[in-house]
Amino acid sequence: MEHKNQVFDNVLDLVGNTPLIKLNKIASKFKGDFYAKVESFNPGNSSKDRIALYIIEQAEKKGILKPGDTIIETTSGNTGFSIAMVSIIKGYDCILAVSSKASADKIDMLKTMGAKVYVCPAHVRADDPRSYYQVAKRLHEEMKGSVYINQYFNQLNTDAHYHSTGPEIWKQTEGKITHLIACSGTGGTISGTAKYLKEQNPNINIIGVDAFGSVIKKYHETRKFDEKEIYPYRIEGLGKNLIPGATNFDVIDEFVKVTDEDSAHTAREIAKTEGMFVGYTSGAATQALKQLGEDGRFKKEHRVVVIYPDHGSRYMGKVYCDKWMNDQGFFDSINEEASETIQYIK
Repeated sequence: MEHKNQVFDNVLDLVGNTPLIKLNKIASKFKGDFYAKVESFNPGNSSKDRIALYIIEQAEKKGILKPGDTIIETTSGNTGFSIAMVSIIKGYDCILAVSSKASADKIDMLKTMGAKVYVCPAHVRADDPRSYYQVAKRLHEEMKGSVYINQYFNQLNTDAHYHSTGPEIWKQTEGKITHLIACSGTGGTISGTAKYLKEQNPNINIIGVDAFGSVIKKYHETRKFDEKEIYPYRIEGLGKNLIPGATNFDVIDEFVKVTDEDSAHTAREIAKTEGMFVGYTSGAATQALKQLGEDGRFKKEHRVVVIYPDHGSRYMGKVYCDKWMNDQGFFDSINEEASETIQYIK
């Protein structure tokens, strides 16, 4: 909805139409032009606002959601915040099953937004009754008048980006985009955006970003689920220990894997070079860009768009905390060392 006078009925009118911002320094040594699709400009500070609003409104149109119902979802944090925000405006109760990998900041934000939160262990199998997938399913089965969003296997997750993120990027680049780089967790963002862009120009190169410890890259290449790929990793909202039904592997050309450590340092580098305070997955997506650039992938005529999914404020206890970085062993002579920029005057 366009409001020329910039007066809005509620925060939901601000979902979508996020800016494309040129990356001037972090990719300066590579040929081509590079742009970030900065999703923290959504009112809930992440791309998940798009799917929360779209899925809930579709459920209302189909009569699945009725006044007084409860919305249940699994989340690593951002989707939960967005669903809680939409629930407040639309008058639904909200219950969230959250991975223990989610930062304490994220969990506190979910509680602040009126959600009831169940924190579930992160490093268990997806079919373990304690996993956040199974906890959400159980709560849905036990609670009358509840609707389980199930973003990992909900086609509407993909549709939301097909109808919004994809058209926005095509319009903003005037159809000149040659590469899209996006992290893949549920796969909704990359799949929906890629489907729209490929329909406009099938030659656009779609590059997914996966984490070491996740099964997605190998599954894309072999169509086989390899449990041996799975081990604990720190990045939230990226990679999976299952194959999300929301991911359309056919529209993705390749996957690049990035490490926890490199992604954390690159997120911090974005803040210091581009002045954008972005989340951990934005660092991961930019790290993939750097790895591809160093391999000589890009040419002068290329127009590359990287999706930055959320805001750095969600990671104050992690990526932007020197103690956390140090505890992970992420500070060393090769990468940056702990900041000495704070001085206390006594």
